[in-house]
Amino acid sequence: MEFDAEFYVTLGFIVFLCLLGYLGVHRMVLSSLDARGKAIADELAQAAKLRDEATALLASFEKKAVEAEANAAAIIADARAQAEQLAKETAERMADFIARRTKQAETKIAMAEAQASADVRAAAADHAVKAAELVLRDQTQGATGAELVTREISGLKDRLN
Repeated sequence: MEFDAEFYVTLGFIVFLCLLGYLGVHRMVLSSLDARGKAIADELAQAAKLRDEATALLASFEKKAVEAEANAAAIIADARAQAEQLAKETAERMADFIARRTKQAETKIAMAEAQASADVRAAAADHAVKAAELVLRDQTQGATGAELVTREISGLKDRLN
């Protein structure tokens, strides 16, 4: 039997494999592959967990967005209602203010009319007194005037006692 190069290569390869088996390289390779597979599985689990959390967070944000839109719509509706109520109250206050101002103006006009009427009466009375004074001055000159003064002076004594 002749031993050629292929035989020695095969024998060397078998010895190399036996040496690897004896040293436990196959266990180290398998444990390394198992560790790597476990790490990949852990990363996949973590990625799935993160994906689930992201999905839940997205759903939460969408729910909050819907609630925020509902709150905004409620706030807008409330603001509109308040604005309408304020406009109504303002209109009522304005009508009341106008009514009060109208009444005050009418009262002032009535007072001005009364004052004007009193002024006219006072002016008429002043003119009547002046006219009476002129008439009496003309009629009370001479003997008639002296008799009138004497009679009034004697009547004055009776009134004072």
